[in-house]
Amino acid sequence: MSTTLVIRGGTVHDGKGGPGRVADVLVEGDRIVAVGHVPGSDVPTIDATGLAVAPGFVNVLSHAYFSLEKDGRGLSDLYQGVTTQIFGEGLSIGPFTAESKALLEPGPGEPSLTWDRLPEFLGHLERKGVAQNVASFVGAHNLRMIGAGAVDRPMTAAELDQVRGILDEEMADGALGLGSALIYPPGCFASTDELVALSEVVARHGGMYISHLRSEGDHFLDAVDELIEIGRRAELPAEIYHLKAAGRHNWPKMQRAIERVEAARAVGQKVTADVYPYLAGQTSLGSSIPPDFHDGGYEALAKRLGDPAERARIRAAVVMPSDRWENLYLASGGADGIMLLPDPKGPAAEYRGLTLQEVADSNCADPVEMLLELVEQEPSVNAMYFMMDEDVLRTALRNPWVSVCSDAEAVAAEAPYDETLTHPRAYGSFARILSRYVREQSLLSLGEAVRRMTSLPAGNLGLRDRGVVAPGNYADLVVFDAETIGDRATYEQPHQYATGIRHVVVNGKPALADGIPTGVLAGRALRRGQ
Repeated sequence: MSTTLVIRGGTVHDGKGGPGRVADVLVEGDRIVAVGHVPGSDVPTIDATGLAVAPGFVNVLSHAYFSLEKDGRGLSDLYQGVTTQIFGEGLSIGPFTAESKALLEPGPGEPSLTWDRLPEFLGHLERKGVAQNVASFVGAHNLRMIGAGAVDRPMTAAELDQVRGILDEEMADGALGLGSALIYPPGCFASTDELVALSEVVARHGGMYISHLRSEGDHFLDAVDELIEIGRRAELPAEIYHLKAAGRHNWPKMQRAIERVEAARAVGQKVTADVYPYLAGQTSLGSSIPPDFHDGGYEALAKRLGDPAERARIRAAVVMPSDRWENLYLASGGADGIMLLPDPKGPAAEYRGLTLQEVADSNCADPVEMLLELVEQEPSVNAMYFMMDEDVLRTALRNPWVSVCSDAEAVAAEAPYDETLTHPRAYGSFARILSRYVREQSLLSLGEAVRRMTSLPAGNLGLRDRGVVAPGNYADLVVFDAETIGDRATYEQPHQYATGIRHVVVNGKPALADGIPTGVLAGRALRRGQ
């Protein structure tokens, strides 16, 4: 096979966490064949003198499934050096039945769900063309909807057997494991025992359980204990999605949560986590309404909102602390801590970028009543919830078992994709780690930060021959300027690419060259252990 390219003279940070060394990287086809001194030859060459060379970054939590289906370039992540996207936080694009698909049909502008199983969708992305590799967990939401619909009840033994069989098939087809999101219906209706029963199937295939915890706020520590219990009982690795403590009075709990993870790790249990380096989360505004009122799906919620007595109960519940659900409204400090992200073409478009309090004031309305009206007008309206603290984030990031995610779609800062008011984490998560927490604050060394984005997640996820710059591994590589890499996206103006990434190579093909996308879409659908 002829040489594809040589990356010459860069400081190679191989992904194992140590200091970099000046070396050349020789690529043939889709593989790295040598790291060291490569004699001069008449082949395409990337001059990396004065630059860092690293494995391509792995985005442990991506919501880019539909954005990549529309535009396979994935530019907001490509400009950060991401070469692999991982899906499946609670919801995955398969498995479906006809009944469950009807409950999940995407909104306006999103592709129709023509896939029944997860590998069909991933294969579709590969055939259509994507800049990054793609892989996915099986969404626990999907399994709940196949088994019990949108209803808050335990699955019957027969239903559980059915979904365990489907999960077994998806795992055999290369899914990474089971992904849950336990603050959202219908996933939150699953008991610990149900999640253990599903995770036992995953364990037989060597997969992982990964979860948006049942609580990141008032019951944060109980939720960490639940994840550890699921991993212990099912005998499989477990990871916490976007580790955080939400709400000022919960910030001191982070250190105790870390101690509980460390205690589990000390006795040999594999427990890890990931973070995004921002202080606001993003999810639907409707998530401020307790899950009990979502029982039966959106139509049931709409009916309750139309009943004056039920509406009064919902309004009271939004501002009431609870042992049973995650109160995002209170965790954000109320309406001032919630920034609205409506559809730019939807009925609430005029409120984009405003806080819920500002919208309520402009309408001379009570903020909770305003929240309910907005959910009625536009059920899919999103919001940013400002709930976290910088010191708490640093406390989480210090731990060597914590990797990095965006928890966002991958979009382009150009029309029509820039019409959506997104979270800055879509454009800045990986670059922000390397600028703010490496170069500016020295919280992490450059080599250690690279490890957190490469070999750590690749190893946890079972992605073979990726995550380390070494002969025989796939040529997913990023070349960047450690002195200038940084994030530019803000909450008010999120559609701004990161700076400092010079070259990105995916499976041996340049996807970004001299800071410019090449249009080459060489990403692949990855299978666990492949």
